Amino acid sequence: MPPAKKRTRSYDSAKIRTAVLAQFGAVREAVATLTPEQLARPTRLGDWTVHELSAHLAMVLGTVHRYLGLPEPATHEVPLMDWPFATVTAAAQVDVDTREIAENAGTELDELFTRTLTGIEESLAAAPDSRLVPSRFGAMTLGDFLVTRTVELTVHTDDLNDAVPGLDVPYDRQCVAACTRLLADALAVKAPGASTEVRVPPYAVVQCVEGPRHTRGTPPNVVETDPLTWIRLATGRTDWKTALDAAKVSASGERADLSDLLPIMG
Repeated sequence: MPPAKKRTRSYDSAKIRTAVLAQFGAVREAVATLTPEQLARPTRLGDWTVHELSAHLAMVLGTVHRYLGLPEPATHEVPLMDWPFATVTAAAQVDVDTREIAENAGTELDELFTRTLTGIEESLAAAPDSRLVPSRFGAMTLGDFLVTRTVELTVHTDDLNDAVPGLDVPYDRQCVAACTRLLADALAVKAPGASTEVRVPPYAVVQCVEGPRHTRGTPPNVVETDPLTWIRLATGRTDWKTALDAAKVSASGERADLSDLLPIMG
């Protein structure tokens, strides 16, 4: 696992909490409209159907309520910037847990989402960001864990929109912003340096990749893309060549090829 950066970007707690609830609410409204045929559709996530993907989205937020109901850990173990690189280690267990939730929910997905939303609203009302929660990878602060929820919710909302053409679940702006920034910062952790500038307007700019350090003027190596394309690249939903060929990414300079560094999250 790459070492965490010494300095981590700060996030506005109120905006993150509002964004997480808003994105979950948008997903809840969309899932409530899905027909049995749509719920049975395949997704780009292995053999998960839309039904299992929907159950996973409920689990993404349900873990916050569940963790806050457990005893607070004694020691802070996982910095925010370690999280993107740790997720791959839990993939098998996440699959098992998701299938169990999907089976238990059956056709009552709206009830599952309603119960989850009620639980999280009650839990967050009394919990400060500094409160430690026992995530799958070790104890994190609640504030950091909520930032990770913006990644999960944004990425899987995109998976849902991909699986059900015309569904068009809206993306909360602040949720996308936090997701974009965390994944951009993770690239800088994975490939430390200052020879390449990666721009994801309007949310993030990071420098990365070893090589001659840029000091003034236009950087010699520049990558630019939009937030959703960046999120798809960082999470393996698309690949570098596909994004370049579709003109979704512009890359100039000999160190502007990020293909060997992507995806960041498996």
